Amino acid sequence: MVKTQIYLPAAELAALHRVAKAKKRRVADLVREAIREKYLRPAASGPVALWSGPFTGSSSDHDSAFDEP
Repeated sequence: MVKTQIYLPAAELAALHRVAKAKKRRVADLVREAIREKYLRPAASGPVALWSGPFTGSSSDHDSAFDEP
């Protein structure tokens, strides 16, 4: 790893320290994780499945799955 520095507003740094303490993690670990999740995550590719059950309708009536009975 290479050491680097960042400047944060005092309130953000204090909040980050509170989160680190609550999660029992180092501030640096949280910063690295946030950078990986926000900027270094590969773009999603392929279909994204949000529905795992069978759907017998067509694409034109897909919203009916969420209609109230």
